[in-house]
Amino acid sequence: MIGIISLVVLAVAILARYGRRLRGPWRAIYVVCATLALYLNVFVGVVQAFLKVAQLLVLTLFVVLTVLAAKRFRLEATARGTMPSRTAEAE
Repeated sequence: MIGIISLVVLAVAILARYGRRLRGPWRAIYVVCATLALYLNVFVGVVQAFLKVAQLLVLTLFVVLTVLAAKRFRLEATARGTMPSRTAEAE
């Protein structure tokens, strides 16, 4: 929805710049529309960046939990004697 609003605002800015050649009130309309379009694009960028941060946090959580689970699994298997020791592998 914000993208559609941004396109409409940019269309008005283009009309002010090229169609009306920034004459009279069209100069102020151009400045307001260009600034508003920039704000909307930055807003969308910030929202998407925060979504990526959330995804990165979830990915980090899963990586940490996987590493911890793998270490615990190996420690429990070593304690039970079901995994070969490192000294036996070296020989």
